[in-house]
Amino acid sequence: MSTFSLYFNLGLTHILDINGYDHILFVVALCAVYVLGDWKKVLIIVTAFTIGHSITLALSTLDILTINPALIEFLIPVTIFITALSNIFRKQRLLDKQGVQLNYAFALFFGLIHGMGFSNYLRSLLGRDESIVMQLLAFNIGLEIGQIIIVAIFLVLSFIVVNIVQVARRDWRIVISSAIAGIALSLMLDTQFW
Repeated sequence: MSTFSLYFNLGLTHILDINGYDHILFVVALCAVYVLGDWKKVLIIVTAFTIGHSITLALSTLDILTINPALIEFLIPVTIFITALSNIFRKQRLLDKQGVQLNYAFALFFGLIHGMGFSNYLRSLLGRDESIVMQLLAFNIGLEIGQIIIVAIFLVLSFIVVNIVQVARRDWRIVISSAIAGIALSLMLDTQFW
């Protein structure tokens, strides 16, 4: 197996691993305001998240940026909570206009925080490798594909709930976002940061 394939698979399985559900929750929270017809907007959001976490993943893995891991483990659920809460309280007409830009900003900025969370995992895998460009690229592409898989599953589920079961889009958004906010709050309280 090539180095690229190895790190691509590590990135893919890392994001799809149910034990890393905090990242899955964040991606779903970002996409909770969208339906299947919004797939282009969703791809942009997922890519913005990838760009954000790629930057800090590289900086942290190269030891250029060092932040207390306990703080990062606390901030990750904070990002999830803020995103979910914003989904709950924004009006649909605002979601249709400004909401897209706000979600892009959330994805990019909060992606920076999530990247630092990925870095400890990746740094432990890389060991003392001199050149890590290929590994970082492969890992990030694997993460991106994994996020697209998560989003695709969520958008299909949303389509079924909203279009077939006939649950109001607003109600679906609020239920999903409320559940995610509750889990994120629990994660915040459980961190060792306190």
